[in-house]
This record gives sequence, C-alpha cells and structure tokens, in this order.
Amino acid sequence: MTDYLIITGKAVFIWAIALSFIPLLIWFERKGAAFIQDRAGPNRAAVAGIRLAGLVHNIADVIKLLLKELLVPPHVNRLYFMVAPLLGFTFILLAFAVIPWADVLEVAGRRISMQVADLNAGVLFVLAVTSLNVYGIVLAGWSSNNKFALLGGLRSTAQMISYEIPLGLGIAGVFMAFQSVQLNEIVRGQGELLWGFLPKWGLIVQPLGFVVFLAAAFAETNRNPFDLPEGESEIVAGYHVEYSGIRFALFYMGEYAGIVLSSAMITTLFFGGWQVPWLPTDALVAHAPTVLRVLLAAGGLGALVFALLMVVFSRRIRGAFGDLREYEGHVLGIFNIVVAAALLIMFIWSYSITLPEWGARVVAAVAQVSTFLLKLVFFCWLFIWVRWSLPRFRYDQLMRLGWKSMIPLAFVNLLATGLVLLLIDRG
Repeated sequence: MTDYLIITGKAVFIWAIALSFIPLLIWFERKGAAFIQDRAGPNRAAVAGIRLAGLVHNIADVIKLLLKELLVPPHVNRLYFMVAPLLGFTFILLAFAVIPWADVLEVAGRRISMQVADLNAGVLFVLAVTSLNVYGIVLAGWSSNNKFALLGGLRSTAQMISYEIPLGLGIAGVFMAFQSVQLNEIVRGQGELLWGFLPKWGLIVQPLGFVVFLAAAFAETNRNPFDLPEGESEIVAGYHVEYSGIRFALFYMGEYAGIVLSSAMITTLFFGGWQVPWLPTDALVAHAPTVLRVLLAAGGLGALVFALLMVVFSRRIRGAFGDLREYEGHVLGIFNIVVAAALLIMFIWSYSITLPEWGARVVAAVAQVSTFLLKLVFFCWLFIWVRWSLPRFRYDQLMRLGWKSMIPLAFVNLLATGLVLLLIDRG
C-alpha cells in the first residue's frame, strides 16, 4: 500500500509541476514578446482593479474558453474530431513519467526514485510516446473536413516524422558516450569531471548532437521558425481551425506542455539534469547545513532583488495610467520583502539546528530539484526567445533542412563519436 501511495504522490507532484508551467509559460510568452517588440504587453484584464502584471489575462482566457460553446461543424467525423485534442496532450503528459527530477532519495531505509517510472529504456519510452502525438494532429486535420485543416495535418505529418529522425539520431551519441539509455544513469554520468575540473555534461561531449537535438525539438513542438502546421498567414490556423472552447485549449496547452517536456529532455541529456555542478549527491548530503543556508540566502536575495525591481518599475510608470496598475509593483515589492525577511529568519535559525540524516538527504534532493527547475526555466524561455526572433521557414526550406542538413550532420556526429570512443578504448 505504501509503494502505491509513493508512486501516486510522485505522479501528482511531477504532473502538477508540468501543468503549473503552462500558465507561467503563457505569461512568459506574452510579456517576453512585448519586451522583445518594445510594447506594453497584457495589462488590461483585471479583477477588482488588480491585474497582477498581466497574469489575470490567463485567468480570463481560461474562463472564456470554458464558457465558450463547443461547436461541432456539420460533416465532420464526430468521434475523431472530439478525440483528437485529447491524444497529443495525454501522450506528452505521459512522457513526463520517466523524467528524473533528483537523485534517488533514501528515507527511513526506503529508496525513493524521483521518477514516476524508472525504466531501463527511459529515453526510448519518451521517443515512442511523443511520436504518437502526431496522431492527434493528423486526426484533427482529417476529421475536420476542412481543406485548411487538412493541409495543416499533412504538413504536421511530414514535419514531425521528418524531424523525429534527427531527434533520435541526435541523442544516439549520448547513449554511446554514457553507455546507457536510462535517463537517471545518463544524469549520473554527467556528474563526472573531465580533466579534473569540467563537468561531463552532454553539451561538452556531444556539442553537435546538442545542436541537432535542439533544432529537432523546435520542429517537434511546432514552434517558430517551424510552425508550418498552423501557419496563420497561409492556412488560417491549420489543423485546429475548426475547434473552439476547451478543445482548442487542449491543443494550445499541448504545445506548451511539449515545450516543458523538450526543455526537460534538453536539461536531462545535455546540461547535467539534476546535477549541481561540482557537487555530487554525497557532497550535498555531507554539507547539507551549508547547502540549506545557501538555498535560503539565494531565495532571500532573489526575493529582495525582485522587490527592488518592482519598486523601480512602479516609479517609472507613475502617472501613466491613473489606476491601480501604478501601485501593483509596490504591492509585489512589499510581498517579496516579507518573503525575503522570512527567509532571512530561517537562515539565522538554521545555525541553531542539527539536521538528521534523512533531513540532510531531503535538503540535497531540494537542491537538485531547484537546480533542475532553474535549467528548465532557462530553456523554456529560450523557446519563447527564438519564436519572437526568427521568421518562419518556407516549407521547402523546412524539408531541406531536415533531410539534407540535419540527418547527415547526425550521422557525422555518430561516426565521430564512435571513432573517439574507439581511440579512448585503444589508448
């Protein structure tokens, strides 16, 4: 019974984090796009005059999509039309089950893997499950009985199948370098040091594989410059043109869930995953009191810096709107000052306590989860940054890049990796 509770708890924790990133990324998208394009961004929707720097727009969108009528056009295939939005979102969430968020946690003699499913072929599971995502898009385009939707579905079929090949080949070199397809083992391998000082991250040992995988990941998530399946200027909205309400929201949420999953895979395979650079798990456990103080100090300093930024922002927009928008920065600043003060008190209190062994391991796990999340947020922001910086490819350019450039580069990377490993074995 205890094992089932632990598995359920891990599943709820991991999927709660994955789902909570979706509204955060939508907010990042809007504010980031506004920043890049030098405009204000969302600042109109409000609840009792409170706008929360544009976050209320997310709440308004959710309410709007939930209340909109679920239109089913005539002459569609009703079964496939209604099932299609569920497929892609479900398969992407399922892939999160094998992502390791921290090293194995040992508490009260029990080893708790920080994955829902610690599979021996974890990477292959992700590739297999996410490849099924194409069925949701294809079924949506075909079942809509709309020529623009059908074109979007056909584009998606060609694009996703084409870029799954370099996606898989791009990480085959990682398998060769770390001699495993189990995600946690790959992350542990990245905790080693090259030449005594350089973390053995996948980026260091597989730089070309990283470039190929990153480009393929952008194509698999249908993000600019690879958003051909939903090219608004060419085919209205592509495969989801006939969808409304919550069914459209599922496609929209699936795209952002795909960004989170791709960022998690990039972090896990190429940037050390949950590894804290130069601090393996044993070192974190041995120095847990210091690690705890560093976490509290970093959190307090971050809250204080954010508070100062909010106060400066409020002063800059003073007199611009003549409503509560001018004071939200002060409110957020005060809130973060309170958070910083609470963390400072906890920092001082940490000197007067002695951590038990299980407490030290929990602190180490918190440090590793925090490290993973910081890397994850960076790559999520990278997806947004690239979208608002690069124009869309033409379709022939998209196919040429995949088949004539990325696949040959992936094979060159595999050949180079094999030769290096052969030389190392013989040396």
